[in-house]
Amino acid sequence: MSVIQAFLDVLIERWDAILTGTLEHLYLSFVSVAIATCIAVPLGIILTRKQRIAEPIIGITGLFQTIPSLALLAFMLPIFGIGVTPAIIALTIYSLLPILRNTYTGILGVDRSAVEAGKGMGMTNFQILYIVELPLSLPIIMAGIRTATVLTIGVASLAAFIGAGGLGELMFRGLQMMRNDLVLAGAIPAALLAIFFDLILRWVEVKTTPRGLKK
Repeated sequence: MSVIQAFLDVLIERWDAILTGTLEHLYLSFVSVAIATCIAVPLGIILTRKQRIAEPIIGITGLFQTIPSLALLAFMLPIFGIGVTPAIIALTIYSLLPILRNTYTGILGVDRSAVEAGKGMGMTNFQILYIVELPLSLPIIMAGIRTATVLTIGVASLAAFIGAGGLGELMFRGLQMMRNDLVLAGAIPAALLAIFFDLILRWVEVKTTPRGLKK
């Protein structure tokens, strides 16, 4: 109960720092996911047309996932210094794999009869992609974006170690001062952000699912 009371006191006393950290956390996370989406979705589409190089490229993005997140952030320091830029680059790299893999898998999983029907109607390759393949694979692509978003919000807490801000600063300060209330003041909002945006993206995923697939 004393920890809970101390946590509530921190919320009241440091609400401005928590709000600032939350906004910084959101900025780091969503810029990274947005950049990763802009890279991974077109790349995933290209790989469905160039399947010979698909597995090596997906394997490379998977290799980055095996590097501990704090180590990846540290690798960015000699090149980009401290601050927001190396944090966004590292978080973008971490976000690539689920979006890329789901885009590739989703488009390849589209019923070939639907694609052949589009060809029979005289559609161009771009029209088949835009009208047939992307709408049918969108739920799987959205699931990848959901995974990447939740993962990035969690890893973004470590960005504080390289001076990028976010809720991780409160956690880091709490660990230094051995104050669990400060750690909770950073950890709980970060967890709530991950849950909230996972639910939002889940709703978007359901809304973008074609009616036939819902059945």
